[in-house]
Amino acid sequence: MSERKRRLTALVQDHLDFVERVMRNLGVPESELDDAVQRAFMVVADRLDDIRPGAERGFLFQTARYLAAHVWRNRARRRRDEEIDEHLPSELASPETMLSQKNARELLDRILDAMPSDLRTVFVLHEFEELSGPEIATMLDIPLGTASSRLRRARKVFQMHINRLEATNRNRLKVSS
Repeated sequence: MSERKRRLTALVQDHLDFVERVMRNLGVPESELDDAVQRAFMVVADRLDDIRPGAERGFLFQTARYLAAHVWRNRARRRRDEEIDEHLPSELASPETMLSQKNARELLDRILDAMPSDLRTVFVLHEFEELSGPEIATMLDIPLGTASSRLRRARKVFQMHINRLEATNRNRLKVSS
């Protein structure tokens, strides 16, 4: 096996889950996730010689972010004409559990979709990928202070949406009682 092929295989094995999580958290629907992840690694294969050793994760994140945005744009165009089924049922979960998980994921997606992309990106990297501020700043090529302020703002936006939903639910309960 050539050195190039070994490196590509190692990248796929080491970072497949990371790329999938990033794309899912950046709004790629389940129905398109496998294809988007595959496209990300096709880009990696094409650009392998351009990726500095040690910078693979950053390259993969930027690629995933770009492709997720592309998926989102295409999805927004199609949304007018068709409804996309985003969730495949699990054979192991009860219908109630599946419905609860689907609703929670849809709620999270709606909140994340409402965030500006710069805030959403930092929020996803910190809260879901558990990257530190310096790691995020390096990955996004922004100052650490910018990454920190975006994370603070993203948390405020996220909390604002949660508070709004809780208030709506309280009002529904009052009306129904």
